[in-house]
Amino acid sequence: MTIRVIIVDDQAMVRAGFAALLAAQSDIDVVGEAPDGRQGVDVSRNTHPDVVLMDVRMPEMDGLEAARQLLEPPRGVTHRPKVLMLTTFDVDDYVYEALRAGASGFLLKDAPPADLISAVRVVAAGEALLAPSVTRRLIAEFARQRPAPRRNSSLLRRSGLTPRETEVLELIARGLSNQEIAESLVLAEQTVKTHIGRVLAKLGLRDRAQAVIFAYESGLVTPGSR
Repeated sequence: MTIRVIIVDDQAMVRAGFAALLAAQSDIDVVGEAPDGRQGVDVSRNTHPDVVLMDVRMPEMDGLEAARQLLEPPRGVTHRPKVLMLTTFDVDDYVYEALRAGASGFLLKDAPPADLISAVRVVAAGEALLAPSVTRRLIAEFARQRPAPRRNSSLLRRSGLTPRETEVLELIARGLSNQEIAESLVLAEQTVKTHIGRVLAKLGLRDRAQAVIFAYESGLVTPGSR
């Protein structure tokens, strides 16, 4: 199945470069582009892409607000694309807010071409693009700017997570990969994937990125703790 993509970035050269790279893939079709968030929302509503590559900083409307409008559309609008934020490390705080809004992850704008192609495929498949190393940096940066929340035990109890599922959630939020979680808990990697699926279902979360947000905001994990 062909993945429909639009590119929203205020730099024409970036849009052209990404479009040429992605259009060269047999399973990806670039169906539109826009120079700012406001036009990006309009193009998305007209073309119904599977994935929106969204820059964070743009004129008229920034990528964060555009992502919110796409992921929380008004009544009568049913299309919700996956949103992949394009950013640099100096805007971590914006990226955190984008993940809270429902973005599926983010990619550095200077990432290798193969990473961009892979990212589009991963996000289109319904997975979150939040590498463990990026998770650790994101949480650390967020903690630097805000006080850590207190642990909300009642919220965790109401979630219905088993002790093992809570362990898995904590390790996800600490930036461990599935393989690292399996090694830490002495489990098969497939078992870890099953636990993650149950965690997401019980918490009503879409993907791993939202799980990290929940773990931090519930106080299950605080940066620097072990």
